[in-house]
Amino acid sequence: MPLDRRAFLSLAIGAVATNLAGRPASGGTKERIKAIALDAFTTFDARPVFVLAEQLFPGRGAELGSIWRTRQFEYQWLRAASGQYADFWQATEGGLMFAAKLLKLDLTADKRDQLMGAYLAIKAWPDSAPALRSLHSSGLRLALLSNATAQLLGAWVANSNLTGVFEQVLSTDAIRTYKPDPRAYQMGLDALGLTRDQVAFAAFGGWDAAGVPKVEHFMKLGSWFAGTPDDLVAHLKGIEEKYPGMEHINFASPLTTPKDLMLEQFQIVAEEVMPHFRGSSQLHAAAAK
Repeated sequence: MPLDRRAFLSLAIGAVATNLAGRPASGGTKERIKAIALDAFTTFDARPVFVLAEQLFPGRGAELGSIWRTRQFEYQWLRAASGQYADFWQATEGGLMFAAKLLKLDLTADKRDQLMGAYLAIKAWPDSAPALRSLHSSGLRLALLSNATAQLLGAWVANSNLTGVFEQVLSTDAIRTYKPDPRAYQMGLDALGLTRDQVAFAAFGGWDAAGVPKVEHFMKLGSWFAGTPDDLVAHLKGIEEKYPGMEHINFASPLTTPKDLMLEQFQIVAEEVMPHFRGSSQLHAAAAK
């Protein structure tokens, strides 16, 4: 089970899949997970936007993309918290303009339009479509629950030939707020007509999961993990045994995790966890570079 850091469906999806047989509900009975509400970026790959940024600003694209993404989310949260709502598209454009100005880049109207237009062209990760169709075929209800606008979500679904896979395509723009506002998750529950124990929320970032009332909810589902390297080895072995064909699992740190801490955690995983799995020699060599 070689480690792959692609953000494909997040570890949440792989972990949730191991719990579909049911888990104890608060009353002690078995409650089957009936639906997964996915954040859009667990399914759709925004990397081409930032590849374009490098093409338009050679040697500066990665720096521009990093600042842009950070400010994009910060603008959403600040506007929601201050009662000065602006939708995802406006927050994204504002973040781009801020990042370009900070880096003293000549962001012409044409380059701005190209970068913003690239958001409309986003498609699913290559692995996403077959995995989602498999889950859908199993009878699991799927929904998108995203801060992106309905226009963007509709474009991404169509670009990826995923029409009909999602029972609900929900934008928090409908209630003029952003995740992790608890109202956003409640909108998902209401649309699906299910209780919190029946829905797994697949988060792209740790901030997303913060909107769900209890950390224990995610710990039980397996979408968050906390423990020693030996505990993680045992956890991953369990997934590997149940899904012998699984080859990739994504590990991610919550948004705003300090870079030094994130690298330290990945180094521990590379040195103390992955040697227990197939293909670990290549991973260890990559981590050492």
